[in-house]
Amino acid sequence: MTFTLRPMRLQDIPAVGSLEQKLFPVDAWPLELFFDEFAQVETRQYLIAEADGQLIGYCGVMVLGATADIQTIGVLPEYEGQGIGTAMLTSMLDEARRRGATETLLEVREDNPRARTLYERFGFAHIHTRRGYYRDGVSAYVMRLIFDSSHAAKGDHEPV
Repeated sequence: MTFTLRPMRLQDIPAVGSLEQKLFPVDAWPLELFFDEFAQVETRQYLIAEADGQLIGYCGVMVLGATADIQTIGVLPEYEGQGIGTAMLTSMLDEARRRGATETLLEVREDNPRARTLYERFGFAHIHTRRGYYRDGVSAYVMRLIFDSSHAAKGDHEPV
C-alpha cells in the first residue's frame, strides 16, 4: 500500500473533523478547533495522509520556543501497522527540530498500548500521568522526547 503525506489545506478540515469523530468519539476536537489550529501557521503544522485519494490519517505539531507538542495523530484502524503513524511522527519531529525545538511532549491514553509503543520506539519517555484526563475517566501519560545531536528522527523505526 502506498500513501502520501501532504500539508493540510483549509478544504480538508471538514473531512479531518469527520475522521476525528470516528477515531476519538469520546474526546474528539470540535471542528472549530481544527479551523483555529490551522490558522496558526507560525506555531503549528498539520499534515494529512492519503491513499488512493482517500484521507486515512492526520497529525499536527505545535512549536513554542524550544518545546514542541504533538497535538494530534490519528490513522484509520484498517491502515494501522503500515508505517503511516511512523511517517507522520517522523515528519512532526523533523518539523519541530526545524522550528528550533529541543524537546517534544505529547499526551497519550494509558489504554492505547499501540500508540505508546510507537512513541517509546522513537525515544519518548513517560514523565507524568494525568489521572482521569479524558472525558471517559481514562488517564493520560505525558511523554517527552529530548532531542540531542545523536538522535535522528528519521530512518530506523519499525512501522506501527
